[in-house]
Amino acid sequence: MLNIEKKIDGNAMEVALSGRLDTTTAPQLEEVVKAELTGKDSLVFDLAQLEYISSAGLRVLLSAQKIMNNQGSMVVKNVSEEVNEIFEVTGFADILTIE
Repeated sequence: MLNIEKKIDGNAMEVALSGRLDTTTAPQLEEVVKAELTGKDSLVFDLAQLEYISSAGLRVLLSAQKIMNNQGSMVVKNVSEEVNEIFEVTGFADILTIE
């Protein structure tokens, strides 16, 4: 299960994720991101409560990163050790801006 909490402040959007971002829940996040990103120049993913991310979840983050490369910046923050390890192994640590 994935819980998505979004906060929009003008041209900035923060998305807090809790639970599991996997094959089942990735389309849910993708829908939110695609629907809300138009006109945004700042996107922050808060992963403090994210327990797990699969390749499907990584794909959604990569897709969001590609969109934001053209219109602003994207930051991933509060990454747990487990999720950070997945970012390291997959090379996403080099692609994403992680704080």
